[in-house]
Amino acid sequence: MKNSFFTWVCLLVLPFQLLAQSETEKHLEYLSSDQLTGRETGTEGINLAATYIEKVFEKNKVQPFYETYRDSFEVKKKFGYNIVGFVEGTDNNLKDEIILIGAHYDHIGIQKPVAGDSIANGANDNASGTVTVMELAAHFAKNPTKRSLVFALFAGEEMGLLGSKHLAKRMKKEDQNLYTVFNIEMVGVPMKDRSYAAYLTGFKMSNFAEKFNTYAGNETLGFLPQAKDYQLFSRSDNFPFYQEFKIPAQTVCTFDFTNYEYYHHVNDETTELDIPHMQNLIETFIPGIEGMANASKKEIKLK
Repeated sequence: MKNSFFTWVCLLVLPFQLLAQSETEKHLEYLSSDQLTGRETGTEGINLAATYIEKVFEKNKVQPFYETYRDSFEVKKKFGYNIVGFVEGTDNNLKDEIILIGAHYDHIGIQKPVAGDSIANGANDNASGTVTVMELAAHFAKNPTKRSLVFALFAGEEMGLLGSKHLAKRMKKEDQNLYTVFNIEMVGVPMKDRSYAAYLTGFKMSNFAEKFNTYAGNETLGFLPQAKDYQLFSRSDNFPFYQEFKIPAQTVCTFDFTNYEYYHHVNDETTELDIPHMQNLIETFIPGIEGMANASKKEIKLK
């Protein structure tokens, strides 16, 4: 009887797991396709990516944070677009407090050919982070938290964090009540021989990892010495929000300089990524985010 019940439960659960995995893979394949020509900011390729993300947000009932999903800024006499979605909090006393979950969706476009391939598709960097944000947005649109959540996909990261600098300044000028920033960068392959799922940049600057792991009920986030050695805290889209708001604004990543050889390379393709790992990571992040967003007071603080 026990075996029959177990089989019945698996048959019920498996289709949902496969559906979620297929959505993750579908989004990755499109955002990393040759059609988007490497998603360089200011090109038609990244505009296609922006439109795709907007449609996914709309389908999943993630609302625009501003009048439209697009937060535009000028770059080299062209326009870049951050895509900014919103899920309003459910608690009247807490919904004005915002947690921003972000990732950059641009990449470096056309590069010097390698074996005839010149398109730097940017699957791990950072379609993986982009899709993770999209999947989290879809989940929380159906399962809103007490605090409000902003889901931001940044352009212009590869040009010097231009999109996140623009949005951080805009939100500061608007006096938005930003609690913390959870930025996601290059999560397409798992780390090896680590007790935690992802590392956190600026690990010792706040109690972010400690509290997040408590909320998640496991060791989700850990410390990677190379992150400090390479000053990664200041090299991703968390940093402008830290500068403007002086709040815990940090990046999670699984690229540890040993587990992926195609950083800024034309071979950074979807076929090189581990889709089940990504889906597991998304599911691992959810309870940590829920804990941050539902806690009765702001528990994550700078040290």
